[in-house]
Amino acid sequence: MSFFISNAFAEGGAPALATQSSGTATIIMMVVFVIIFYFMILRPQQKRNKEHNNLINSISKGDEILTSGGLIGRITKISDTGYLVISLNENNEVTIKRDFIVAVLPKGTMKSL
Repeated sequence: MSFFISNAFAEGGAPALATQSSGTATIIMMVVFVIIFYFMILRPQQKRNKEHNNLINSISKGDEILTSGGLIGRITKISDTGYLVISLNENNEVTIKRDFIVAVLPKGTMKSL
């Protein structure tokens, strides 16, 4: 069995500096990772959330919208509970939650489709 497994031999002692880690270097590295995490992930996400909240708060009756499900419709009724009714055409109306609005479309988009 020793044919497949090589023998391991211990080497001489390593220098004392190589086995010790610096506490300040570890703290600096962690701070750098936190800063990178903030600017690469948290800050853009907060900016996106703020823009989406502004979009949701700026909608009004008669706006043409696009939902996250791909529906395009005109807002016919807005309730205080966070829901709104959109008209997909003359015959169909759908009630959705405000949070599902992705974009406000320019006027006349529904007629051009």
